[in-house]
Amino acid sequence: MTSSVPAFKLRAPAQPPHLLSRPRLLRRLDVATEPVVVVSAPAGAGKTVLLTEWSRGSAAHGQFAWLSLDAHDNAPDRLWAGILGALRHARPELPAHLDDGEWRVDTWFEEILPNLVTGLGAAGPLTLILDGLESITDTDAMRTLADFLTRLPHGFRIVLSTRHIPGSPLPTLRARGLIAELDQRDLAFTPEEARAVLTELLGSAPTPQISAALYEATEGWAAGLCLMGRTLARSADEADTKGAMARGRRAVTEYVAAEVLHRLTTEQRRFLLRTSVLDQLSVGPCQALVGERAGVLLHELARTVQLLVPVAAEPSAYRHHRALSLLLAEVLEAEATHTIVSLHRSAAQWYSRQGHTTAAVRHWMLGGDESAAVASVLEGWEKALSAGRGAQVSQWLDLLPPRTVAADARLCVVAAMAALSAGSPETARRWLDVARLRQTGRQTVGEGSTVSDAAAVAQAVACCLLGEVLTADRLGESAVAGTLPLTSWRALAGTARGAALLWTRRYEEAEALLGEATRDAQAAGHGLALVRTLGLRTVCALLAGRHELARILSDEALGEVATLGLDRHFVSVPAYIGRAGLLLEEGFVDEAEAVLADAEAALAGSPRTEGEPHVRALWHFMRSRLESARREPDAARESRQAAERAVARCESPGLLTDLLGRAGEDTVVPAAAPRPQDLSLGERRVLRALCGTLTLREIASELYVSHNTVKTQVRAIFRKLDAHDRSEAVARARQCGVL
Repeated sequence: MTSSVPAFKLRAPAQPPHLLSRPRLLRRLDVATEPVVVVSAPAGAGKTVLLTEWSRGSAAHGQFAWLSLDAHDNAPDRLWAGILGALRHARPELPAHLDDGEWRVDTWFEEILPNLVTGLGAAGPLTLILDGLESITDTDAMRTLADFLTRLPHGFRIVLSTRHIPGSPLPTLRARGLIAELDQRDLAFTPEEARAVLTELLGSAPTPQISAALYEATEGWAAGLCLMGRTLARSADEADTKGAMARGRRAVTEYVAAEVLHRLTTEQRRFLLRTSVLDQLSVGPCQALVGERAGVLLHELARTVQLLVPVAAEPSAYRHHRALSLLLAEVLEAEATHTIVSLHRSAAQWYSRQGHTTAAVRHWMLGGDESAAVASVLEGWEKALSAGRGAQVSQWLDLLPPRTVAADARLCVVAAMAALSAGSPETARRWLDVARLRQTGRQTVGEGSTVSDAAAVAQAVACCLLGEVLTADRLGESAVAGTLPLTSWRALAGTARGAALLWTRRYEEAEALLGEATRDAQAAGHGLALVRTLGLRTVCALLAGRHELARILSDEALGEVATLGLDRHFVSVPAYIGRAGLLLEEGFVDEAEAVLADAEAALAGSPRTEGEPHVRALWHFMRSRLESARREPDAARESRQAAERAVARCESPGLLTDLLGRAGEDTVVPAAAPRPQDLSLGERRVLRALCGTLTLREIASELYVSHNTVKTQVRAIFRKLDAHDRSEAVARARQCGVL
């Protein structure tokens, strides 16, 4: 195994000019106490520069041995000849017989490894730096290195610098807490470090715009930043910043081609080129473009190239580093222009099948198939909108040419519905005006509705959001008649008209229509409509004095809000207001304030600060009741005035006028006579027991419940029957027909 090792491989290379010291990384290396340190990052990340600076400036940490690895060392005998040569360079006293004779696996394991570990353990602290470990791919070579790493003597450390993400035995060492790691995220320059490097290269501080542009283009990648900085520094014409930036990008792509692309196999290169049209690389879309081996190639390249950057939200997905993406786009354009369109269409087909509409529309447009892009939007908009993802639908429409959207009545209706979901009824009306002009024949949009019927529903919803409740009532009535039951359109139409009926004091009609809308929303799976109908029904029950029903509906509404993640969408506001009213009725002022704060946050999510004035007026009214309960007359007065200003914007204030007239009283509206359904089953059982002579404790024993439960139910009975003692409660119950 004895062979001479070139002296240059046993020394750290010379440092480049304009070196930027990396104190934050040097400190990481200084404080690491683990016996194995791995510095893993792509080509040009600054691994060698960092370790060179550290090895020359850390004499207090003991001696260093250095070995630069290359393809020549990719065999176990040559690898260990190099390692032993580096160790002897720092430890001449190591036994001379370690590398005598021919290298064999059994000799290594039985003689060389034990003697090496013993010899290193007898000396003082020593750190061995192996730079360029990615050159070692031979199975026996890596296995022997793994044997060594798991048996390091005390006081000996080894630093592995590599372009790859290393495999065995590092996962085992990581689990045992024996490894410290620096990766590409650690080695990337921070914006401040990047600015310092550019200042050194340019001779003066770059403008914030240039610094930001270079940082964005390179993502803090050391090689890219230095290449672009040097190109700018060599520019003879200081005014030609744009040209210098272009030349810098050219230098970066040439570096990536030489250090990355040209070192790949034909299969790996083909994979990167064909998948370069994707924004995000995961197994599914890559297989659609490359074939069944795409998953294997993706994970292989993610481990070895490291210019495939993990996507934080998707652990198994990656994206191209910007420098790599730029190169791949150029190469694909030069070598396979004719395949770019087909690649985009293949990607679009895969995303369409998976229901990823944003990516599908983007790739259809890049593939030149506008009609397919439109079809994807029309297929996916209703499901997205019903889940509260109106902004996503607007994003899909933005990917289409404006002329295409404006020329299609169906897309105009979709744009109007997205605007309504965002709380922008004026924008919705403008789109509906365009839809009316573009409508041809009996086009359908969404589930079971023509464009004209869908537009009528949207008009009714827009009127409701603008406070034009009389118009919403009229339009909503015809919209309900023109839509099919159990569809989203019927749910939305019923909700719009039900809200109009509510605000105009027609509680029973409102409850009936909103109940049907709830059924339709549940059947159609329309989350926004469901939350809104349940919230409006909560308010309706509260104002009608049916507190038990209001509590049930409130629980259901807020449960849907939590499930669907709509806590900051304006459709959740009626549910919050209804819950706050119930809490105020029960004297839970602090809890009511927290719920009203949630409602305020949801109202703030609407871009139109004066939208839906009835709901805003009711929120201010509830706030005034809260302040009155806290004996804060000034704050209560201010809230009432805000409610009055909101009422002034309403087409028909309706019940709000009554509420504001009673703002100083303790109840929202006069309590209606209690009904049997207002008392829970348990409360009715306790009420019947109150007719006799049993004490509350005896009633609890008879009903097999706790004494505290009975006391809670008695308090609820007194409140609901407006009674002060048990005899009055029994009398009121008989008077109202509850008993």
